[in-house]
Amino acid sequence: MATYERKMMDNSLRNVVIPYLREQGFKGSLPHFRRMNETNIDLITFQFNKWGGSFVVELTSCSIEGVTTSWGEYIPPSKVTAHDINKRFRLGAKSIKDDPWFVFENAKSEEEFEKVATTVLELLNLTDRSWITNQLNNKGGNNPFFSSLTRIFNKSNKK
Repeated sequence: MATYERKMMDNSLRNVVIPYLREQGFKGSLPHFRRMNETNIDLITFQFNKWGGSFVVELTSCSIEGVTTSWGEYIPPSKVTAHDINKRFRLGAKSIKDDPWFVFENAKSEEEFEKVATTVLELLNLTDRSWITNQLNNKGGNNPFFSSLTRIFNKSNKK
């Protein structure tokens, strides 16, 4: 059963972030969203801490055909989520050691929960349909986290 704080955070995300996702063409519902582009599917997942009080936002993209997992399971475009993709990034990460969680455990008022949701909104740049892909490919700036993640990901796939 969801706590009062989790319900308040969900409501704030629904009021602040989800309308923006819809405006940008995303479909789905908390915690998973997807947007079909011409050449890929953008994926966003909100992952809540099992102990409560915080969450991360993971972003990635995949082929418009969906994805086949390493164990051979095919996941169609209408069902794929960010958790189905190994190479993804967390919204707000600035380095490989950075593990950005959006914390709401001390929020008491609706305004405090909405402030957390607004922080998420301000970090999203979804009007640029290539933003997620560019972040994954380290074309979105000089973010050392993504270049390190890409090196680690590429090494693990060569084994």
